[in-house]
Amino acid sequence: MNIIGPDALIFGVDDIADCAQYLTDYGLTPVDVNENGGRFEALDSTAIVLRRKDDAKLAAPLETGNMLRETVYGVADAATLDAIAQELRKDREVQRREDGSIASVDDMGFALAFQVTTRKPLALPGEASHAPGAPGARGVNVPGVDPQAQARPRTLSHVVYFVPDARAAEAFYVERLGFTCSDRFTGVGPFLRPAGTADHHTLFLIQTPPFMKGCEHFTFHLGGPGELMQAGSRFVEKGYQSFWGPGRHRFGSNWFWYFNSPLGCHVEYDADMDLHDANWAAREVPMSADASQLFLFQHRERWIPGGPPPKSAAQP
Repeated sequence: MNIIGPDALIFGVDDIADCAQYLTDYGLTPVDVNENGGRFEALDSTAIVLRRKDDAKLAAPLETGNMLRETVYGVADAATLDAIAQELRKDREVQRREDGSIASVDDMGFALAFQVTTRKPLALPGEASHAPGAPGARGVNVPGVDPQAQARPRTLSHVVYFVPDARAAEAFYVERLGFTCSDRFTGVGPFLRPAGTADHHTLFLIQTPPFMKGCEHFTFHLGGPGELMQAGSRFVEKGYQSFWGPGRHRFGSNWFWYFNSPLGCHVEYDADMDLHDANWAAREVPMSADASQLFLFQHRERWIPGGPPPKSAAQP
């Protein structure tokens, strides 16, 4: 199955205006947004879609009431769409929509849709750095810091589900849709990637009690760790609450910074994720703080040497 990755996540929310402001401040571009919702796009047009939670066009909610209502996967071509429809119709209903996409559910009850991807190809430079002994990557007289630089989300990276049975959930994506396990936390769940991407994962499944089932977080890729730090710092300055980070994960190697959100889940900035192919052998370790992150920082307000300590540092 040539599934590329998530093209969009659709949420049914209580407060359109609050969520719309959040996603705009996060760095996504509003498209056709009104009091009933709209799209919020990254540079490649992958998106978060908002709808009122009582919108009759939304997929049925999870029994936990989580605000994520549908994950829309982009696939390479119409032949892949037909193959997915044929596979899923073996044991569940598959709806063919007017726009040509198909819709169904996974074995945990999460609503899924599949469409020929609407992603736009990107041709953007990544961050460049200098290292002794390596060829100069940025050039002479080219500063590495631009306080006015934009730090825009480039593409929807991954989504994380809380599920009551991670093994059964994994089996559906691997055996029915052709996903591959990149790495695994023992007794917790796998990092999964579909066949159409080299990204370490586009889906992470975490074993939890049934009452927690839903979306734990989603994230978009940025252009590098510097962009992540700049975007996250600006987000904090706008008044949004940091939840975890900044730091760097061990599995996937991606830099991360998580924030609380009004969408009923956490929202992450992500950068510099590992890429893998069929030659990669999945690792497995028990979950622990050391396994989850290589290092972790705590954000503090700006400070100058010789000045009074930041307020956050001076507090007992």
